Amino acid sequence: MSSMSPPRIRVIDLETAGNGPHEVCEIGWQDVVQNPDGRWSVAEARGALLVNPGRPISPETMAIHHIIDADVASAPFWKTVAPDVLRPDDGVQALAAHRAAFEQRYCTPRFTGGAPWICTWKCALRLWPHLASFSNQMLRYQRNPEGLVRELGLPAHRALPDAYVTAHHLRDMLNAASLEQLLAWSREPGLLPRVPAGPERGKAWDRLGPEALRALAQDRDVNIRFSAETELRRRGLLGEPELIEPAQRILL
Repeated sequence: MSSMSPPRIRVIDLETAGNGPHEVCEIGWQDVVQNPDGRWSVAEARGALLVNPGRPISPETMAIHHIIDADVASAPFWKTVAPDVLRPDDGVQALAAHRAAFEQRYCTPRFTGGAPWICTWKCALRLWPHLASFSNQMLRYQRNPEGLVRELGLPAHRALPDAYVTAHHLRDMLNAASLEQLLAWSREPGLLPRVPAGPERGKAWDRLGPEALRALAQDRDVNIRFSAETELRRRGLLGEPELIEPAQRILL
């Protein structure tokens, strides 16, 4: 990053043709920058590009984002578009997305240069656990972020409007917690504030008995397991997670 450029995080949102590894049909981005006073703000830098996914777009995904095959027929392919968007000339301190694991499937280190990621869904669980729901759009209407221009955030389920909305959540997160903290939360599974399903649905973890917690700590969902284990650990009923040494150290 240039010494003259303010610290920047680029929020990414993707629309896809399906679920394959090379099926991006649109990428949108919105930058969040740090001001000289240390506060973060949503920048003017934003954009979107259509991408040729190399295959027909499925009707299921057309029904979500309304991008059709004719829209992307003459668009460049992902391998051409991705590096310039994900690795801008002035660099970024991190990339961000809501439920970032989805974007990371396509925005691989080959294209990002290994930039770290912030997951605004995971961070919202930590910072605003009192909220009823944590989707990008539900956060928008539950929180009503300051400065969000309604028209710029529409239509929903298109790459640029969604990135723009996510950027307002990220700005508020960065002004409530450090960048390092958001990155640390993003590396862990999501810490759910309540049990999401089953007979204990809707209960806070501290209201569950030890047996219910131990059962949920065996759940197939990694976020449920992590949340149950965290409560067990808080009560002293579970040891600290073990650090597993890799079989072969990576040569730096």
